[in-house]
Amino acid sequence: MTQASGTPDVPDMGRRQFMNLLTFGAVTGTALGALYPVVKYFIPPSSGAAGGGVTAKDALGKDVIASAFIDKHAAGDRQLVQGLKGDPTYLVVTEGDALANYGINSVCTHLGCVVPWNASENKFICPCHGSQYDPTGKVVRGPAPLSLALVHTDVTEDDTVALTPWTETDFRTGEAPWWT
Repeated sequence: MTQASGTPDVPDMGRRQFMNLLTFGAVTGTALGALYPVVKYFIPPSSGAAGGGVTAKDALGKDVIASAFIDKHAAGDRQLVQGLKGDPTYLVVTEGDALANYGINSVCTHLGCVVPWNASENKFICPCHGSQYDPTGKVVRGPAPLSLALVHTDVTEDDTVALTPWTETDFRTGEAPWWT
């Protein structure tokens, strides 16, 4: 005669292991579910574009169409669009009614203010502490320690403006870019 382990009130080991596994799974699932938004918050969003580039967006969040942009703006004009990492970026219209091959990130290198273009003085002037930048974004008067960051601008086959990171030598200073 074989004896069953335990009493009828105590489940056998198979049921106990199943209940432990079920409890562990419920606690782990709840913890991971609560942790997911925290982790997601600290990982920057990606555009999904090849080469780390993005399509420039206007104030309404629509893609910037190069031909329409050039028709609306005069030569020498600088207009803000949403650029890499969502930063405000100036597109520059050149004298030949085309876009310059560079864009200028408008975040001041002193304290991070958005630097407006002052057409009457032909330079960027920061409203926070008075830093000034020439038309290409090179710092000409502090307290800003560095020039404004650059991005590449390209017109794609579907006439949208693509912005990609600038990793080459800064043409304004002849030095490696500080923003990479």
